[in-house]
Amino acid sequence: MTALHDTNGAAVVIGGGLAGLMTALALAPQPVLLLSSAPLGLETSSILAQGGIAASIGSDDDASLHLADTLAAGDGLCDEAVAAAILAGAPAAIDRLLQLGVLFDRDADGNLALGLEAAHSRRRIVHAGGDASGRDIIRTLARRVYETPSITVHEATRAQRLIVEDNTVRGVVCQTERDPVVFVTDRVVIATGGIGGLFLHGTNPAGSCGQGLALAARAGAILADLEFIQFHPTALDTGSFPLKLVSEAVRGEGAILVDENGERFMAHTPGAELAPRDVVARAVWRHMAVGHRVFLDARKLRGIDFARRFPAITSSCREAGIDPVTQPIPVRPAAHYHMGGISVDNRGRSSIAGLWACGEAACTGLHGANRLASNSLLEAVVCAGFVAQDIAGTPSMKRQTVRVPAGSIGRSDPSPVRPILSRAAGVLRDGDGLRAAARALSPLTASQQAASDPAIVALMIVIAALRREETRGAHARTDFPDRAIRATRTTLRLSDALDAAQDYIADPVS
Repeated sequence: MTALHDTNGAAVVIGGGLAGLMTALALAPQPVLLLSSAPLGLETSSILAQGGIAASIGSDDDASLHLADTLAAGDGLCDEAVAAAILAGAPAAIDRLLQLGVLFDRDADGNLALGLEAAHSRRRIVHAGGDASGRDIIRTLARRVYETPSITVHEATRAQRLIVEDNTVRGVVCQTERDPVVFVTDRVVIATGGIGGLFLHGTNPAGSCGQGLALAARAGAILADLEFIQFHPTALDTGSFPLKLVSEAVRGEGAILVDENGERFMAHTPGAELAPRDVVARAVWRHMAVGHRVFLDARKLRGIDFARRFPAITSSCREAGIDPVTQPIPVRPAAHYHMGGISVDNRGRSSIAGLWACGEAACTGLHGANRLASNSLLEAVVCAGFVAQDIAGTPSMKRQTVRVPAGSIGRSDPSPVRPILSRAAGVLRDGDGLRAAARALSPLTASQQAASDPAIVALMIVIAALRREETRGAHARTDFPDRAIRATRTTLRLSDALDAAQDYIADPVS
Protein backbone atom coordinates (compact mmCIF):
# COMPACT_ATOMS: atom_id res chain seq x y z
CA MET A 1 0.00 0.00 0.00
CA THR A 2 1.26 3.48 -0.87
CA ALA A 3 1.67 5.69 2.20
CA LEU A 4 0.96 9.43 2.14
CA HIS A 5 3.45 11.80 3.77
CA ASP A 6 2.37 15.44 4.03
CA THR A 7 5.51 17.61 4.14
CA ASN A 8 3.56 20.54 5.66
CA GLY A 9 4.92 22.88 3.05
CA ALA A 10 8.55 21.74 3.15
CA ALA A 11 10.46 21.61 -0.10
CA VAL A 12 11.73 18.22 -1.30
CA VAL A 13 15.25 17.96 -2.72
CA ILE A 14 16.02 14.79 -4.69
CA GLY A 15 19.69 13.83 -4.78
CA GLY A 16 22.54 13.33 -2.32
CA GLY A 17 25.42 14.80 -4.34
CA LEU A 18 26.91 18.28 -4.24
CA ALA A 19 23.92 20.05 -5.81
CA GLY A 20 21.43 18.39 -3.47
CA LEU A 21 23.50 18.91 -0.33
CA MET A 22 24.20 22.56 -1.10
CA THR A 23 20.55 23.27 -1.98
CA ALA A 24 19.38 21.77 1.31
CA LEU A 25 21.99 23.72 3.27
CA ALA A 26 21.16 26.94 1.42
CA LEU A 27 17.47 26.51 2.30
CA ALA A 28 18.20 26.37 6.03
CA PRO A 29 16.57 27.26 8.35
CA GLN A 30 13.52 26.54 6.18
CA PRO A 31 12.41 22.91 6.56
CA VAL A 32 13.45 20.64 3.71
CA LEU A 33 13.29 16.90 2.98
CA LEU A 34 16.40 15.51 1.29
CA LEU A 35 15.83 12.23 -0.56
CA SER A 36 18.76 10.00 -1.50
CA SER A 37 18.81 6.47 -2.87
CA ALA A 38 22.05 5.80 -0.94
CA PRO A 39 23.82 7.26 2.10
CA LEU A 40 24.50 10.92 1.40
CA GLY A 41 27.25 11.45 -1.14
CA LEU A 42 27.79 7.80 -1.94
CA GLU A 43 26.96 6.54 -5.44
CA THR A 44 27.22 10.11 -6.76
CA SER A 45 29.51 11.60 -9.36
CA SER A 46 30.36 14.40 -6.94
CA ILE A 47 32.29 12.16 -4.58
CA LEU A 48 34.35 10.81 -7.50
CA ALA A 49 35.38 14.26 -8.75
CA GLN A 50 39.16 14.62 -8.99
CA GLY A 51 39.16 18.06 -10.55
CA GLY A 52 38.29 20.88 -8.23
CA ILE A 53 36.31 24.09 -8.45
CA ALA A 54 37.17 26.76 -11.00
CA ALA A 55 37.24 30.25 -9.45
CA SER A 56 38.90 33.45 -10.67
CA ILE A 57 40.63 34.29 -7.40
CA GLY A 58 44.25 34.51 -8.58
CA SER A 59 46.06 37.86 -8.72
CA ASP A 60 46.29 37.61 -12.53
CA ASP A 61 42.69 36.49 -13.01
CA ASP A 62 39.16 37.86 -13.02
CA ALA A 63 35.63 36.77 -13.87
CA SER A 64 35.83 38.20 -17.40
CA LEU A 65 38.80 35.96 -18.24
CA HIS A 66 36.98 32.96 -16.76
CA LEU A 67 33.93 33.86 -18.83
CA ALA A 68 35.99 34.13 -22.02
CA ASP A 69 37.43 30.65 -21.46
CA THR A 70 33.96 29.24 -20.72
CA LEU A 71 32.45 30.77 -23.85
CA ALA A 72 35.31 29.48 -26.01
CA ALA A 73 34.86 25.93 -24.71
CA GLY A 74 31.07 26.18 -25.09
CA ASP A 75 31.49 26.64 -28.85
CA GLY A 76 28.86 29.31 -29.38
CA LEU A 77 26.06 27.74 -27.36
CA CYS A 78 26.54 29.20 -23.86
CA ASP A 79 23.96 31.56 -22.42
CA GLU A 80 26.39 34.41 -21.82
CA ALA A 81 24.29 36.23 -19.22
CA VAL A 82 23.74 33.06 -17.19
CA ALA A 83 27.40 32.10 -17.48
CA ALA A 84 28.52 35.55 -16.34
CA ALA A 85 26.26 35.40 -13.29
CA ILE A 86 27.43 31.93 -12.25
CA LEU A 87 31.13 32.65 -12.76
CA ALA A 88 30.88 35.95 -10.90
CA GLY A 89 29.67 33.93 -7.92
CA ALA A 90 32.76 31.72 -7.83
CA PRO A 91 34.79 33.60 -5.17
CA ALA A 92 31.78 33.71 -2.84
CA ALA A 93 31.20 29.99 -3.47
CA ILE A 94 34.73 29.18 -2.32
CA ASP A 95 34.23 31.35 0.77
CA ARG A 96 30.95 29.57 1.54
CA LEU A 97 32.59 26.15 1.31
CA LEU A 98 35.40 27.33 3.57
CA GLN A 99 32.80 28.49 6.09
CA LEU A 100 31.19 25.05 5.94
CA GLY A 101 34.52 23.47 6.82
CA VAL A 102 35.98 22.35 3.48
CA LEU A 103 39.78 22.21 3.73
CA PHE A 104 41.10 23.34 0.37
CA ASP A 105 44.73 22.74 -0.55
CA ARG A 106 47.14 25.59 0.15
CA ASP A 107 50.61 26.54 -1.03
CA ALA A 108 53.71 27.03 1.11
CA ASP A 109 52.61 30.58 1.95
CA GLY A 110 49.20 29.47 3.14
CA ASN A 111 47.31 30.77 0.12
CA LEU A 112 44.80 28.63 -1.76
CA ALA A 113 46.75 26.53 -4.27
CA LEU A 114 45.55 27.07 -7.83
CA GLY A 115 45.87 24.38 -10.50
CA LEU A 116 45.72 24.55 -14.29
CA GLU A 117 43.39 22.45 -16.42
CA ALA A 118 42.62 22.20 -20.12
CA ALA A 119 41.33 25.30 -21.94
CA HIS A 120 41.82 27.56 -18.89
CA SER A 121 44.03 30.58 -19.55
CA ARG A 122 44.96 30.94 -15.89
CA ARG A 123 45.63 28.75 -12.88
CA ARG A 124 42.25 28.90 -11.17
CA ILE A 125 41.33 25.38 -10.01
CA VAL A 126 40.93 25.01 -6.25
CA HIS A 127 41.40 21.44 -5.00
CA ALA A 128 40.84 19.62 -1.73
CA GLY A 129 42.88 16.56 -0.81
CA GLY A 130 44.94 16.71 -4.00
CA ASP A 131 42.96 14.78 -6.60
CA ALA A 132 40.25 13.77 -4.11
CA SER A 133 38.36 17.07 -4.15
CA GLY A 134 34.94 15.52 -4.52
CA ARG A 135 35.46 13.09 -1.67
CA ASP A 136 36.67 15.74 0.76
CA ILE A 137 33.98 18.27 -0.16
CA ILE A 138 31.12 15.76 -0.04
CA ARG A 139 32.16 14.25 3.28
CA THR A 140 32.30 17.70 4.84
CA LEU A 141 28.94 18.79 3.45
CA ALA A 142 27.20 15.51 4.31
CA ARG A 143 28.32 15.95 7.91
CA ARG A 144 26.92 19.49 7.89
CA VAL A 145 23.59 18.27 6.48
CA TYR A 146 23.23 15.61 9.17
CA GLU A 147 23.91 18.31 11.79
CA THR A 148 21.33 20.77 10.42
CA PRO A 149 18.00 20.49 12.31
CA SER A 150 15.88 21.88 9.46
CA ILE A 151 16.97 19.12 7.05
CA THR A 152 15.23 15.73 7.28
CA VAL A 153 17.22 13.10 5.39
CA HIS A 154 15.47 10.09 3.83
CA GLU A 155 18.07 7.60 2.62
CA ALA A 156 17.37 4.39 0.68
CA THR A 157 14.55 6.36 -0.94
CA ARG A 158 14.24 6.40 -4.75
CA ALA A 159 12.11 9.08 -6.37
CA GLN A 160 10.21 7.40 -9.20
CA ARG A 161 7.49 9.75 -10.42
CA LEU A 162 6.33 13.32 -9.99
CA ILE A 163 2.65 13.98 -9.42
CA VAL A 164 1.77 16.94 -11.64
CA GLU A 165 -1.66 18.52 -12.07
CA ASP A 166 -2.33 21.55 -14.30
CA ASN A 167 1.42 21.79 -14.98
CA THR A 168 2.09 22.20 -11.27
CA VAL A 169 3.95 19.83 -8.95
CA ARG A 170 1.79 18.21 -6.29
CA GLY A 171 4.02 15.45 -4.96
CA VAL A 172 6.76 12.88 -5.43
CA VAL A 173 6.18 9.13 -5.65
CA CYS A 174 9.05 7.25 -4.01
CA GLN A 175 10.08 3.71 -3.17
CA THR A 176 11.62 3.12 0.23
CA GLU A 177 13.23 -0.08 1.48
CA ARG A 178 9.78 -1.28 2.52
CA ASP A 179 6.86 0.40 0.77
CA PRO A 180 5.96 3.07 -1.77
CA VAL A 181 5.37 6.53 -0.30
CA VAL A 182 4.10 9.83 -1.71
CA PHE A 183 5.61 13.03 -0.34
CA VAL A 184 2.97 15.72 -0.78
CA THR A 185 4.68 18.98 -1.76
CA ASP A 186 4.45 21.72 -4.34
CA ARG A 187 8.19 22.54 -4.30
CA VAL A 188 10.62 19.96 -5.67
CA VAL A 189 14.28 20.24 -6.65
CA ILE A 190 15.81 17.61 -8.93
CA ALA A 191 19.53 17.26 -8.22
CA THR A 192 20.08 13.68 -9.33
CA GLY A 193 23.25 14.01 -11.41
CA GLY A 194 24.06 12.71 -14.86
CA ILE A 195 23.69 9.91 -17.37
CA GLY A 196 27.09 8.18 -17.58
CA GLY A 197 25.55 4.90 -16.41
CA LEU A 198 23.71 4.68 -19.75
CA PHE A 199 27.00 3.92 -21.54
CA LEU A 200 29.26 0.86 -21.56
CA HIS A 201 32.25 3.06 -20.72
CA GLY A 202 31.58 5.81 -18.22
CA THR A 203 33.13 7.49 -15.21
CA ASN A 204 29.85 8.02 -13.33
CA PRO A 205 28.43 5.53 -10.84
CA ALA A 206 26.51 2.72 -12.53
CA GLY A 207 23.26 4.11 -11.13
CA SER A 208 23.70 7.49 -12.83
CA CYS A 209 21.14 6.76 -15.54
CA GLY A 210 19.32 10.05 -15.86
CA GLN A 211 16.60 9.27 -13.33
CA GLY A 212 15.97 12.95 -12.70
CA LEU A 213 15.59 13.58 -16.42
CA ALA A 214 13.09 10.72 -16.63
CA LEU A 215 11.13 12.19 -13.71
CA ALA A 216 10.91 15.55 -15.44
CA ALA A 217 10.29 14.15 -18.93
CA ARG A 218 7.42 11.90 -17.83
CA ALA A 219 5.90 14.92 -16.07
CA GLY A 220 5.95 16.90 -19.33
CA ALA A 221 8.92 19.19 -18.67
CA ILE A 222 11.08 20.64 -21.43
CA LEU A 223 14.61 19.23 -21.65
CA ALA A 224 17.44 20.99 -23.47
CA ASP A 225 20.71 20.24 -25.29
CA LEU A 226 20.52 16.51 -24.54
CA GLU A 227 22.84 15.63 -27.42
CA PHE A 228 25.83 17.24 -25.73
CA ILE A 229 27.63 14.58 -23.71
CA GLN A 230 31.21 15.17 -22.67
CA PHE A 231 33.49 12.18 -23.01
CA HIS A 232 36.49 12.52 -20.75
CA PRO A 233 39.52 11.65 -22.89
CA THR A 234 41.53 9.96 -20.15
CA ALA A 235 39.61 7.37 -18.17
CA LEU A 236 41.76 4.55 -16.79
CA ASP A 237 41.35 1.77 -19.37
CA THR A 238 41.19 -1.33 -17.18
CA GLY A 239 37.80 -2.79 -18.17
CA SER A 240 36.12 -1.95 -14.86
CA PHE A 241 32.72 -0.25 -14.56
CA PRO A 242 32.63 2.58 -13.91
CA LEU A 243 36.07 3.53 -15.20
CA LYS A 244 38.30 5.47 -12.83
CA LEU A 245 39.20 8.95 -13.98
CA VAL A 246 42.72 10.17 -14.69
CA SER A 247 42.22 13.85 -14.03
CA GLU A 248 42.95 16.58 -16.52
CA ALA A 249 45.22 18.04 -13.87
CA VAL A 250 47.80 15.36 -14.73
CA ARG A 251 47.98 16.80 -18.25
CA GLY A 252 47.98 20.26 -16.71
CA GLU A 253 51.23 19.33 -14.97
CA GLY A 254 52.79 18.17 -18.25
CA ALA A 255 51.76 14.55 -18.96
CA ILE A 256 51.44 13.68 -22.66
CA LEU A 257 49.38 11.23 -24.71
CA VAL A 258 51.26 8.50 -26.56
CA ASP A 259 50.41 5.22 -28.27
CA GLU A 260 51.84 1.74 -27.71
CA ASN A 261 54.90 2.74 -29.73
CA GLY A 262 55.60 5.72 -27.51
CA GLU A 263 54.60 8.11 -30.31
CA ARG A 264 53.00 11.37 -29.23
CA PHE A 265 50.02 12.03 -31.51
CA MET A 266 48.66 15.39 -30.28
CA ALA A 267 51.81 17.51 -30.41
CA HIS A 268 50.67 19.46 -33.49
CA THR A 269 47.06 19.98 -32.35
CA PRO A 270 46.40 23.55 -31.12
CA GLY A 271 46.59 23.31 -27.36
CA ALA A 272 48.05 19.79 -27.65
CA GLU A 273 47.00 17.67 -24.64
CA LEU A 274 45.40 20.74 -23.04
CA ALA A 275 43.01 21.37 -25.93
CA PRO A 276 39.29 21.35 -24.99
CA ARG A 277 38.02 17.95 -23.90
CA ASP A 278 36.00 17.30 -27.05
CA VAL A 279 39.10 17.84 -29.21
CA VAL A 280 41.25 15.52 -27.09
CA ALA A 281 38.53 12.86 -26.82
CA ARG A 282 38.07 12.74 -30.60
CA ALA A 283 41.81 12.49 -31.16
CA VAL A 284 42.08 9.57 -28.74
CA TRP A 285 38.95 7.91 -30.19
CA ARG A 286 40.26 8.12 -33.75
CA HIS A 287 43.67 6.81 -32.75
CA MET A 288 42.04 3.83 -31.04
CA ALA A 289 39.72 3.27 -34.03
CA VAL A 290 42.70 2.43 -36.24
CA GLY A 291 44.00 -0.16 -33.81
CA HIS A 292 46.21 1.77 -31.41
CA ARG A 293 46.15 1.72 -27.64
CA VAL A 294 46.53 5.07 -25.92
CA PHE A 295 48.51 5.91 -22.80
CA LEU A 296 49.04 8.97 -20.64
CA ASP A 297 52.76 9.32 -19.99
CA ALA A 298 53.45 11.10 -16.71
CA ARG A 299 56.93 9.69 -16.19
CA LYS A 300 58.77 12.92 -16.94
CA LEU A 301 56.83 15.35 -14.78
CA ARG A 302 59.25 17.69 -13.09
CA GLY A 303 58.97 19.03 -9.58
CA ILE A 304 55.96 16.84 -8.84
CA ASP A 305 55.65 14.11 -6.23
CA PHE A 306 53.05 12.16 -8.22
CA ALA A 307 51.74 10.05 -5.36
CA ARG A 308 51.34 13.08 -3.12
CA ARG A 309 49.83 15.34 -5.79
CA PHE A 310 47.54 12.62 -7.19
CA PRO A 311 46.86 10.12 -4.38
CA ALA A 312 43.55 8.81 -5.78
CA ILE A 313 44.97 8.27 -9.26
CA THR A 314 48.04 6.60 -7.82
CA SER A 315 45.84 4.26 -5.79
CA SER A 316 43.63 3.41 -8.79
CA CYS A 317 46.65 2.72 -10.98
CA ARG A 318 48.33 0.52 -8.41
CA GLU A 319 45.11 -1.45 -7.89
CA ALA A 320 45.31 -2.19 -11.63
CA GLY A 321 48.97 -3.19 -11.40
CA ILE A 322 50.31 0.04 -12.90
CA ASP A 323 52.99 2.28 -11.40
CA PRO A 324 52.28 5.73 -12.87
CA VAL A 325 55.74 6.96 -11.94
CA THR A 326 57.52 4.32 -14.03
CA GLN A 327 54.83 3.16 -16.50
CA PRO A 328 52.52 4.93 -18.95
CA ILE A 329 48.87 4.85 -17.88
CA PRO A 330 46.38 3.16 -20.29
CA VAL A 331 43.47 5.51 -21.01
CA ARG A 332 40.38 5.77 -23.20
CA PRO A 333 37.44 8.18 -23.63
CA ALA A 334 34.44 7.56 -21.38
CA ALA A 335 31.08 9.26 -20.89
CA HIS A 336 31.72 11.75 -18.14
CA TYR A 337 29.39 14.75 -18.04
CA HIS A 338 26.06 15.75 -19.55
CA MET A 339 25.82 19.36 -20.66
CA GLY A 340 22.13 18.81 -21.42
CA GLY A 341 19.38 18.32 -18.90
CA ILE A 342 16.16 19.80 -17.59
CA SER A 343 15.76 23.22 -19.16
CA VAL A 344 15.86 25.86 -16.41
CA ASP A 345 16.00 29.64 -16.20
CA ASN A 346 18.49 31.74 -14.25
CA ARG A 347 16.81 30.81 -10.97
CA GLY A 348 16.73 27.08 -11.66
CA ARG A 349 13.01 26.99 -12.53
CA SER A 350 11.81 24.39 -15.04
CA SER A 351 8.82 24.63 -17.38
CA ILE A 352 6.66 23.02 -14.65
CA ALA A 353 5.53 25.23 -11.78
CA GLY A 354 7.10 24.15 -8.51
CA LEU A 355 9.89 22.14 -10.15
CA TRP A 356 13.49 23.31 -9.99
CA ALA A 357 16.68 21.55 -11.10
CA CYS A 358 20.27 22.03 -10.02
CA GLY A 359 23.66 20.55 -10.88
CA GLU A 360 24.25 18.13 -13.73
CA ALA A 361 20.54 17.29 -14.03
CA ALA A 362 19.87 20.90 -15.03
CA CYS A 363 20.67 22.67 -18.28
CA THR A 364 21.38 26.27 -17.29
CA GLY A 365 23.24 27.34 -20.42
CA LEU A 366 26.57 27.71 -18.60
CA HIS A 367 28.35 24.91 -20.43
CA GLY A 368 27.00 25.32 -23.93
CA ALA A 369 28.20 22.59 -26.27
CA ASN A 370 31.21 21.60 -24.18
CA ARG A 371 31.90 22.06 -20.46
CA LEU A 372 35.06 23.81 -19.34
CA ALA A 373 36.93 21.66 -16.83
CA SER A 374 35.99 22.19 -13.16
CA ASN A 375 33.03 24.45 -13.95
CA SER A 376 30.54 21.76 -12.94
CA LEU A 377 31.18 21.71 -9.19
CA LEU A 378 31.15 25.50 -9.30
CA GLU A 379 27.78 25.49 -11.05
CA ALA A 380 26.31 23.14 -8.44
CA VAL A 381 27.38 25.35 -5.54
CA VAL A 382 26.40 28.71 -7.05
CA CYS A 383 23.10 27.55 -8.56
CA ALA A 384 22.08 25.86 -5.30
CA GLY A 385 22.04 29.35 -3.83
CA PHE A 386 19.96 30.69 -6.73
CA VAL A 387 17.45 27.84 -6.39
CA ALA A 388 17.16 28.17 -2.61
CA GLN A 389 16.61 31.91 -2.88
CA ASP A 390 13.85 31.41 -5.43
CA ILE A 391 12.15 28.69 -3.38
CA ALA A 392 12.26 30.94 -0.32
CA GLY A 393 10.28 33.50 -2.29
CA THR A 394 7.75 30.93 -3.52
CA PRO A 395 5.12 30.32 -0.82
CA SER A 396 3.77 26.81 -0.46
CA MET A 397 0.08 26.01 -0.75
CA LYS A 398 0.66 23.67 2.20
CA ARG A 399 -2.45 21.52 2.56
CA GLN A 400 -3.16 19.79 -0.73
CA THR A 401 -5.18 16.87 -2.02
CA VAL A 402 -3.37 14.53 -4.40
CA ARG A 403 -4.32 11.38 -6.22
CA VAL A 404 -2.14 8.58 -4.89
CA PRO A 405 -1.01 6.01 -7.48
CA ALA A 406 -1.39 2.39 -6.51
CA GLY A 407 1.48 -0.05 -6.02
CA SER A 408 5.16 -0.06 -6.88
CA ILE A 409 6.55 0.63 -10.35
CA GLY A 410 9.72 -1.40 -9.86
CA ARG A 411 13.35 -0.49 -10.54
CA SER A 412 15.01 1.02 -13.58
CA ASP A 413 17.09 -1.22 -15.83
CA PRO A 414 19.78 0.38 -18.03
CA SER A 415 21.30 -2.89 -19.28
CA PRO A 416 19.40 -3.08 -22.62
CA VAL A 417 20.17 0.58 -23.31
CA ARG A 418 23.94 0.67 -22.79
CA PRO A 419 25.09 -1.11 -25.97
CA ILE A 420 22.57 0.77 -28.13
CA LEU A 421 23.49 4.22 -26.87
CA SER A 422 27.22 3.47 -26.82
CA ARG A 423 27.18 2.48 -30.50
CA ALA A 424 25.07 5.38 -31.69
CA ALA A 425 25.79 8.34 -29.42
CA GLY A 426 29.46 7.99 -28.54
CA VAL A 427 32.31 10.34 -29.37
CA LEU A 428 31.55 10.16 -33.13
CA ARG A 429 27.99 9.83 -34.49
CA ASP A 430 26.15 9.55 -37.80
CA GLY A 431 22.56 9.63 -38.95
CA ASP A 432 22.29 5.95 -39.86
CA GLY A 433 23.48 4.84 -36.43
CA LEU A 434 21.25 7.30 -34.61
CA ARG A 435 18.15 6.29 -36.60
CA ALA A 436 18.86 2.63 -35.91
CA ALA A 437 19.16 3.45 -32.22
CA ALA A 438 15.83 5.29 -32.23
CA ARG A 439 14.13 2.25 -33.75
CA ALA A 440 15.78 -0.08 -31.22
CA LEU A 441 14.97 2.10 -28.21
CA SER A 442 11.35 2.85 -29.07
CA PRO A 443 9.92 -0.54 -27.95
CA LEU A 444 11.85 -0.26 -24.68
CA THR A 445 10.00 2.95 -23.78
CA ALA A 446 6.50 1.48 -23.95
CA SER A 447 6.17 0.43 -20.30
CA GLN A 448 5.04 2.77 -17.53
CA GLN A 449 7.29 0.85 -15.15
CA ALA A 450 10.60 2.29 -13.94
CA ALA A 451 12.50 -0.28 -16.01
CA SER A 452 11.81 1.83 -19.10
CA ASP A 453 13.11 5.11 -17.65
CA PRO A 454 16.68 4.70 -18.99
CA ALA A 455 15.30 3.98 -22.46
CA ILE A 456 13.22 7.15 -22.34
CA VAL A 457 16.26 9.28 -21.56
CA ALA A 458 18.38 7.48 -24.16
CA LEU A 459 15.72 7.96 -26.84
CA MET A 460 15.49 11.67 -26.13
CA ILE A 461 19.29 11.94 -26.43
CA VAL A 462 19.23 10.13 -29.77
CA ILE A 463 16.41 12.27 -31.20
CA ALA A 464 18.19 15.46 -30.10
CA ALA A 465 21.40 14.21 -31.75
CA LEU A 466 19.52 13.47 -34.97
CA ARG A 467 18.02 16.93 -35.04
CA ARG A 468 21.41 18.63 -34.69
CA GLU A 469 22.78 18.26 -38.20
CA GLU A 470 26.17 19.79 -37.53
CA THR A 471 29.32 19.21 -35.50
CA ARG A 472 29.60 21.50 -32.50
CA GLY A 473 31.43 21.04 -29.22
CA ALA A 474 30.96 17.56 -27.82
CA HIS A 475 28.45 16.62 -30.56
CA ALA A 476 30.36 15.30 -33.59
CA ARG A 477 28.45 14.05 -36.65
CA THR A 478 30.66 12.38 -39.26
CA ASP A 479 27.90 12.98 -41.84
CA PHE A 480 27.69 16.68 -40.88
CA PRO A 481 31.32 17.55 -40.05
CA ASP A 482 30.93 21.34 -40.28
CA ARG A 483 29.58 23.76 -37.73
CA ALA A 484 26.38 25.57 -38.64
CA ILE A 485 26.62 29.33 -39.08
CA ARG A 486 23.95 30.01 -36.47
CA ALA A 487 24.07 28.45 -33.02
CA THR A 488 20.70 27.21 -31.80
CA ARG A 489 19.79 25.25 -28.70
CA THR A 490 17.76 22.03 -28.83
CA THR A 491 14.62 21.74 -26.71
CA LEU A 492 12.54 18.60 -26.49
CA ARG A 493 9.58 17.09 -24.67
CA LEU A 494 9.13 13.35 -24.24
CA SER A 495 6.04 13.38 -26.47
CA ASP A 496 8.10 14.91 -29.30
CA ALA A 497 10.76 12.21 -28.99
CA LEU A 498 8.23 9.38 -28.96
CA ASP A 499 6.50 10.78 -32.06
CA ALA A 500 9.82 11.17 -33.87
CA ALA A 501 10.80 7.57 -33.08
CA GLN A 502 7.53 6.33 -34.55
CA ASP A 503 8.30 8.25 -37.73
CA TYR A 504 11.65 6.44 -38.04
CA ILE A 505 9.93 3.10 -37.49
CA ALA A 506 7.31 3.87 -40.14
CA ASP A 507 9.96 5.04 -42.62
CA PRO A 508 13.16 3.01 -42.00
CA VAL A 509 15.12 4.82 -44.71
CA SER A 510 14.37 8.33 -43.45
